[in-house]
Amino acid sequence: MNKKVNTLLFILGATVFNVLVTIVSFIIFFLLYINFLAEHIPETGRSWSFTLIFLASIAVSFLVYRWLLKYLLKKVDVEKYFDPLFVRKNFKKN
Repeated sequence: MNKKVNTLLFILGATVFNVLVTIVSFIIFFLLYINFLAEHIPETGRSWSFTLIFLASIAVSFLVYRWLLKYLLKKVDVEKYFDPLFVRKNFKKN
């Protein structure tokens, strides 16, 4: 496999991983909410609880993704296996 295929597979794998972490963290937060907090929150605040759980799961997935990416970048030589996504082109103005 060449660098472009490695880059594409990494992006696809990272996206699937990020979505799965978001779903798992959402389920965990929702189960914690149902078991411990649902009876203590008034009826009017329950819709906000769902929104907060959703935003917290996105934040957790972002933090886990960043932590794992930092760990991966320490272990793998990125320039050896992956192609850069954005290439800087030097344009000369006359």
